[in-house]
Amino acid sequence: MDLLSWLMYLVSYVILFQALLAITRKLGRRAKLPPGPPPIPIFGNLFQLGDNPHKSLAKLASVHGDIMTLKLGQITTIVFSSATMAEEILQKHDAVSCNRTVPDAIRALRHHEVGLPWMPVSTTWRNHRKICKLHIFASHRLDANQYLRRTKVEQLLADVRHSSRVGEAVEIRQAAFKTTLSFMSNTIFSVDLSDSSQTSEEFREIVQGILEELRKPNFGDYFPIANLDLQGNRRRMTIHLRKIMDLFDNVIDERVELRRMSEYVSTNDLLDTLLQLSQENNQELDKNQIKHLILVVLFTAATETTTSTIEWAMAELLHNPQALLEARRELKKIIGKGNLVEESNVTCLPYLQAIVKETLRLHPPAPFLIPRKAEADIEVHNFVVPKGAQVFINAWVIGRDPNFWEEPDLFRPERFIRSEMDVKGKDFGLIPFGGGRRICPGLPLAMRMLHSMLGTLIHSFDWELEDGVAPENLNMDEKFHFVLQKAKPLRAIPHSI
Repeated sequence: MDLLSWLMYLVSYVILFQALLAITRKLGRRAKLPPGPPPIPIFGNLFQLGDNPHKSLAKLASVHGDIMTLKLGQITTIVFSSATMAEEILQKHDAVSCNRTVPDAIRALRHHEVGLPWMPVSTTWRNHRKICKLHIFASHRLDANQYLRRTKVEQLLADVRHSSRVGEAVEIRQAAFKTTLSFMSNTIFSVDLSDSSQTSEEFREIVQGILEELRKPNFGDYFPIANLDLQGNRRRMTIHLRKIMDLFDNVIDERVELRRMSEYVSTNDLLDTLLQLSQENNQELDKNQIKHLILVVLFTAATETTTSTIEWAMAELLHNPQALLEARRELKKIIGKGNLVEESNVTCLPYLQAIVKETLRLHPPAPFLIPRKAEADIEVHNFVVPKGAQVFINAWVIGRDPNFWEEPDLFRPERFIRSEMDVKGKDFGLIPFGGGRRICPGLPLAMRMLHSMLGTLIHSFDWELEDGVAPENLNMDEKFHFVLQKAKPLRAIPHSI
């Protein structure tokens, strides 16, 4: 046999050996995948998600375990459903699982490249986190504009008092959204977007549209073929984002022109701060990044999550009159009748703090947080989370785990009295804001707003459900809408105390 034939045999042997080795490794890795429901061809487990996937996956986890494999179309997804498993991924393996699985709709206007929650960990991401930490959500910054939040809570109080005088019901979601939008727009732009009910409603519709596109099942998320937008999710998301970007462009351009004038006096709002940072170091923050930072971190995220949590808290209190009575008792004792609930009072209101924690335990705004992506094979309890897999952390089921919580489905704020457990990402049984390096940067502001708004609504009014509905008959159904919402908006009639 000549040399060429020997070389061909050798090459063929090497190729065959490498192929067999690759297959063996793949089978070995597959054997180490966590258990899960058997997938059907092509679609995998997609049809098992249902309208409320947080509940569907909770049921599957009760069968297959608190670390579970799903096949969603072509996407391997690992679901973590306990505090122990959440700690594994958020603490021990945070570095290799901190990047995101990006929904196709988020690619509209290249938002995934500059939107803080979605962009990969990088120098730009670190710069944006630093800006949030030092210039937006730092304690001294929040203390400095505390007067503004107080003013907006007073406006909320005045609006509800008007409804009380005329005997009309208040839609809690709408009232909370208006207050949050007013505060955020004044803080950022020194402009009140809620002054016009039409503007407020238009903005709310845009935010709802964005969340709707994120909620809708999207073929492109499960079968990423040639970057196709077969259902039009990305196209519709582009329309929503452009509407907000046009609004931001007008405000930013006007402010830039004002800043060029010699007689300009700084408003010291957030936009001035960001423009100053951009002027000092354009590489860290340009106009496009400012718009995307404002859009997601401050408007879409802050308004909708705060609104949802306030509505759920009020619903739980009206559904559980004894808890409402206890909260009112505490507020009357500490605050005094007729006085406004100040942010500085919150440390003296343990039951109010417990109500907020209990609401976030039962109704985390984002049930799966924001899905992560494994950048390398990760070994967890003798199983392998394969490189490239999507990672779900089901915060909803973790908050209702009977192995962690006593009577987990009951609303019992008392469980947090004299408890050191908090929502800051260190207690993995309670992670509504996530954990690790991707924990929600707006947590400090959210907690201030939640306590002051909720405390004011409880302290200043007695509430009666619309149409004479008894507390025990209040509809508490959920609607998975990226942000977990109440299926039927809460409407209640206030009576001044």
